Amino acid sequence: MDYLPSLLSCSCLHCNPQLVGHCKPAVIYRTTLPTSVLYSEENERVHMNTLISGASAAAYRRAVKPLLFKQKPDAVHNHLLHVGRRLQHIAPARGLLKASWAYQNPGLLGQTVQGIYFKNPVGLSAGFDKNFELPLLLKSIGFGFMEGGSLTYRECAGNPRPWFYRLPKTKSIVVYAGLANQGAPTIVRRIKHYSKNTFKDFPLNISVAKTNSPEACTDTQAVADYLGSLGMIKAAGVGDVVTLNISCPNTYGGEPFTTPERLERLLRAVDRLLLPCPVFVKMPCDLPWPQFRSLLDVIVEHRVAGVTISNLAKDRGRLKLMDPLPDSVKGNLSGKPTWELSNELIRRTYKVYGKRLTIIGVGGIFSAEDAYTKICLGASLVELITGMIFEGPQLIGHINRGLAELLKHDGYANVSQAVGSHV
Repeated sequence: MDYLPSLLSCSCLHCNPQLVGHCKPAVIYRTTLPTSVLYSEENERVHMNTLISGASAAAYRRAVKPLLFKQKPDAVHNHLLHVGRRLQHIAPARGLLKASWAYQNPGLLGQTVQGIYFKNPVGLSAGFDKNFELPLLLKSIGFGFMEGGSLTYRECAGNPRPWFYRLPKTKSIVVYAGLANQGAPTIVRRIKHYSKNTFKDFPLNISVAKTNSPEACTDTQAVADYLGSLGMIKAAGVGDVVTLNISCPNTYGGEPFTTPERLERLLRAVDRLLLPCPVFVKMPCDLPWPQFRSLLDVIVEHRVAGVTISNLAKDRGRLKLMDPLPDSVKGNLSGKPTWELSNELIRRTYKVYGKRLTIIGVGGIFSAEDAYTKICLGASLVELITGMIFEGPQLIGHINRGLAELLKHDGYANVSQAVGSHV
């Protein structure tokens, strides 16, 4: 313990006012906690976080998930958004969620990708927060970044409901939302109104697609639709990353920009916008490698920083399903059915284009081991939705904690060193 004599006279309220200025100088004691005590407090905080997160996982698995899975998935999704919108504006609630679930280890998990700092590599994939309404909540539960949307130039009601169908044993959700969103003008204005601290150390990835309507079916109309949204984003100065979603299959006109010639036309137009942030392209997962590579050959000739691999699985005949899936259920599959498809495309893309394109890996992430596999195959960042729905929101912290342990076990000082290590 050291001390610092005060140069000020005592200002204690118990002093006689007439004697102010005649008191002896006060001695202020300043306590310096030993380093061992600080480490002990940090270890205790991490220990409590681990215990609470583990208890939350058990509670979700045994009580919450069975209750939610008895309800229709569309209703559950709407209810979660409703509750989340209100919860995220309660600061004590956000603080409690962060303390209970989020795992912090910037030394091992923090990295700079395309000039942007990510405190950890685990992000939310597009499709959950379609209208960018939950960034504060998503940040508090431990995501390192989020991809919202996809937004489109015009407001879109989406496809006829239901949008979601669960395959519990397969660990998948059949998705038929059809790019439902409130439209670029409303969404960009919402993003602009968030406080500057909202996206501090929490990069925002804005997914952009063409409007799901007959008015955006031709290539000319579709390109203009993309450019309209991107122009608004650029003018508003929002977003850290922009992702061109060219692979949403549940829309009018299908996926027009998944052929080299048509993708060339879109990217040439986007190049002319001179967007100030990195541009990614979200890729389909059902294309054979030669066709997939032909799209990459186009992409590397443009102002594109990376690719997101991959979108939903469409070809049900190629997938291993453990649940019955009636033909009457429309949509395409998320989660585990995309696991092997996306992993193989990530591996091949990194092997050929790893020095040119940054990869965001998506598809079938339910654990730290799953995320680590994608990283070792070449993904610098990973994204998920389905894993969180099946395992609970505490999964994000579990993945980051597990990633830190895997990295230490393999002798890496930072997650960036593991990228592509198994290719």
